[in-house]
Amino acid sequence: MSEAPTRVRRTAADRRKQLIGIGLRMLTVRPIHQVTVDEVAAEAGISRSLLFHYFPTKQDYYVEVVRAAGRRLLRSAQPGDDTRAIVEGYVAFIERRRTQYVGLFRASGLDDWVKQIHDETQDELSVRVMSALGLVDPAEPVVLAVRAWWAFAEELTIEWTGRERSDRDALVGLLLSALDTVVSLANEVKEPSAAT
Repeated sequence: MSEAPTRVRRTAADRRKQLIGIGLRMLTVRPIHQVTVDEVAAEAGISRSLLFHYFPTKQDYYVEVVRAAGRRLLRSAQPGDDTRAIVEGYVAFIERRRTQYVGLFRASGLDDWVKQIHDETQDELSVRVMSALGLVDPAEPVVLAVRAWWAFAEELTIEWTGRERSDRDALVGLLLSALDTVVSLANEVKEPSAAT
């Protein structure tokens, strides 16, 4: 008689990671609100109530899955001193996951928490670009211009890849050229002098 396989008990961190991974995998084929906790729990081989032990509410679970998706994007746009590499990583990520990205971050009627995660991701991308450009303690017009440039970069990348264009280098070049122009113009803006 063969013995039944021994179940390995996961740590809380491992279980959370597993559940978020399942959610990310499901997110590649459906919108976040169509990922059900029942399906996630079943795939993990746990009960629904145990899932809620790790994530108090369904929204808490969704938030962690969306945050993980944002971290994946940030890993693709690695920080460093090479602006081109950041932009190339970003464009490559959108090319691979355009439908999911649009469904997650650009759909109408987004929940406030999704918008917040999107904004935090865009803010981090802005910091990375400014760091790569060597902009230490930049003036407010530069900070605002770089953040607005990321909104432009997102829109152009989504439109460009949606037309199934295969000239990624042209897109990256256009984005970098626009960034140079925006930063140059923003550096020329005079800060208001402090009232005396």
